[in-house]
Amino acid sequence: MKTITVRYFAAFRERAGRGEESISVDAETAADVFAATADRHGSSEPLGHCKVAINDDMADWDSPVADGDVVLLFPPVAGG
Repeated sequence: MKTITVRYFAAFRERAGRGEESISVDAETAADVFAATADRHGSSEPLGHCKVAINDDMADWDSPVADGDVVLLFPPVAGG
């Protein structure tokens, strides 16, 4: 198990009811962290529509995560 800090933005923050939390998770990739938080907070947002950063650097969903990492989750952004 790894302890990961997850920071939520916009709709993810609203759904989670907080901006940040630490979770213990058996995750290998950013996608695994996303799946764990989706289960935890009832998100149905498709992975491909969202963005992720690890330790403040934009990342791909298959990027590895390590114990102590900070994973930032950004929902789709609409605008014009």
